[in-house]
Amino acid sequence: MAQGHPDFTNAGGRIVGISVDSPGQNAAMVEKLGLPFPLLSDPERTGAIEPYGVADPRDERNIALPTVVLVGPDGEEKARFTSRDFADRPSEDEVLTALRSLGLPPVEQVSPEVGEARPGPNAMPFQHLLPYYRGARFAVIAMAGRHPETRDEADEYVALLDRYTEAAKQAYRAKRDAG
Repeated sequence: MAQGHPDFTNAGGRIVGISVDSPGQNAAMVEKLGLPFPLLSDPERTGAIEPYGVADPRDERNIALPTVVLVGPDGEEKARFTSRDFADRPSEDEVLTALRSLGLPPVEQVSPEVGEARPGPNAMPFQHLLPYYRGARFAVIAMAGRHPETRDEADEYVALLDRYTEAAKQAYRAKRDAG
């Protein structure tokens, strides 16, 4: 959604990410990826994750299911896209289509003020993202070759990895150009 951020604000939407990670971990992610929207912290899952019903009951790390919730200007939920797990994300196009259907005027979203970045112990360094995404892509393709019944899901995940790869490349170019 970082790549298409202007499309979302032009359609009247502001993006806010929410995770169980600490504020320092979220700040590190915003900084690492150059995200144009804030990531908020809900480590106890009581502020938004449980109230919105997106806590993943199967995960011992207490993470949330990847979910996009469109909330209208009236504070009411207008649409929801919930994924099955971390490897299943809603399509940006699908979310943008739903947002546009609300007929909202364009909005501005101020870039987030990044607090002190404190990457978590398992945080992947920025320079490792591209090789990681490429490796994951090839592994998924290989597994789909062994298990043809998974081809459709594998193709969706490969498309997701391709979007992540492109976003990482754009973030890399932006960091390089910023000096």
